[in-house]
Amino acid sequence: MKTLRALTLALIAAGWLTAAMAQGLRPEVGKPLQQAGELLRAGKAKEALTKVAEAERVPNRTSAEQLTIDRMKAAAAQRAGDVNTAIRALESIHATVGAAEKGATAEQLASAYAQQRNNAKATEWLDRATQGGHNTATTRQLQAYLQSVSGDYAAIARDAGAAVAAAEQAGRRPDEGDLLRLADAQQRTGNQAGYGTTLGKLLANYPKKDYWNAYLARLPRKSGFAPRFELDVLRLRLASGTMEKTEDYMEMAQLSLQAGLSAEALRVIDQGYKAGALGTGPEAPRHQRLRDLALKRDAEVRAKLPDLASEAAAVKEGDNLVRVGYAYVSMGDVDRGIELIQQGIAKGGLKHPDDARLRLGMAQLQSSKTRGAAMQTLRGVKATDGAADIARLWTVLGPQ
Repeated sequence: MKTLRALTLALIAAGWLTAAMAQGLRPEVGKPLQQAGELLRAGKAKEALTKVAEAERVPNRTSAEQLTIDRMKAAAAQRAGDVNTAIRALESIHATVGAAEKGATAEQLASAYAQQRNNAKATEWLDRATQGGHNTATTRQLQAYLQSVSGDYAAIARDAGAAVAAAEQAGRRPDEGDLLRLADAQQRTGNQAGYGTTLGKLLANYPKKDYWNAYLARLPRKSGFAPRFELDVLRLRLASGTMEKTEDYMEMAQLSLQAGLSAEALRVIDQGYKAGALGTGPEAPRHQRLRDLALKRDAEVRAKLPDLASEAAAVKEGDNLVRVGYAYVSMGDVDRGIELIQQGIAKGGLKHPDDARLRLGMAQLQSSKTRGAAMQTLRGVKATDGAADIARLWTVLGPQ
């Protein structure tokens, strides 16, 4: 375990034995221990143990001498793979040192017993460490390990959850290991709602592809998630670099065309070709036909979009203005698109008001002039049908 390795390094650090000898070690004890330290630095742990034994044969040892011998013996034994000897030395140290050091020694003993797979003794010593107020990152890692091998996932969830909550309350980013342990324990105990929340925190704090894949795979299955956001999930896959399947590129392009977003469809197809997911294999002619269709639709949409904007402006409700505005955004005319979306929101009468705010926030992300406002807009999306989930994920991704 890492705690014993750290002990070894501490004991053989330059100057340690010199300081120890200055505190009253007789030469007949100090000299073989100094030689043991030199042997440890040279990677000769078994030879170091021989020198420790030489020091231990000196009669009438003082308590300070025995403590120094035990410290070196624990370090050398651990390096030599002799865990039993290391444990005996550490137990002797624990019985000798003051309260301030007992916690660290108890942690080292817990680690040594865990190496032996003696989890009962490891847990006993770990409890002594924590009851004495010793609570380090290593202690928590060892506690999580012992809980996992015991199958006590409820305890893991409780302790990891407390660590995450404490970090959040202190304004710190939760430790990735604590979040992973919490997520695993929640899955194993069937707490799917909690797992989803924790996975979201992993994604927000550590936006790795594995977490994006896991989150986006389960998002459409979330209770109450509206099917109309299927295209949005694919957008997030594309933006997060987790779109790899040919069928996903094809589906996203087709959904974009159905939404009247031919320019977006063309971008998706082009990226599919660039990634090698489209344009190869027996389906290559089908991919080309879709590309040709997108090109044709794009020319048609660009020709009639100004008329569609005028028609939308004449309608009492704002939904059409939002749709036309986002079409402008998809074609690269972001400022015009934002203007129309805002007009649509101002009109009111929207079927899904938070959908419009989501589109506005996504559009604002694409302009350097409005990126600051984008985060505020996206955080203001509150609908529980998937709109808020999509908006929150765009705040994680940021500008594209």
